[in-house]
Amino acid sequence: MDKHKVIIVGPSAVGKTSLLHRFVHNQFVLKYKVTIGVDFLTKTVEYQPTKYAKLHIWDIGGQERFKFLHRSFYEGATGALLVFDLSRQNTFSSMKTWLREMRSIMKMDVPKVIIGNKSDLIPEIGQIVDRSEAEKYAENEGCFYIETSAKTGENVETAFLELTNRIIKKAGN
Repeated sequence: MDKHKVIIVGPSAVGKTSLLHRFVHNQFVLKYKVTIGVDFLTKTVEYQPTKYAKLHIWDIGGQERFKFLHRSFYEGATGALLVFDLSRQNTFSSMKTWLREMRSIMKMDVPKVIIGNKSDLIPEIGQIVDRSEAEKYAENEGCFYIETSAKTGENVETAFLELTNRIIKKAGN
């Protein structure tokens, strides 16, 4: 079975930990808890019929004070999820900074999925981050773009499976 280190990065309070818990445990915890440094969870996924990969997922804290740790967290990653909050425009700009930083640190280019999270908020607040702008940015950066809701579970599994398939394809398996 293939084993892969996946990192989830992005600004603080965009739902990285919620996405991870929705994916691994299929649950949503309403209470916000800051990730101190990094958390880890593992899940085995069936990315094609009878083909499995074990994902070691590193949830990297988005707060600026943990930035000095990023280099060591990125090491050995074979894929990345970059997350921003659809309801807060500034997190989209900040996510771009995370991508630039990641590219400057990592020796190898890895498959990436950009996630616009909290799509469940769109009906009540409207689309704050323009979908076509996010799609165009992702395309220009060679990334896949998807909108998710950790709260409802919408597209969460799809995002992780898309990344897994891209990792497997890049590895040549």
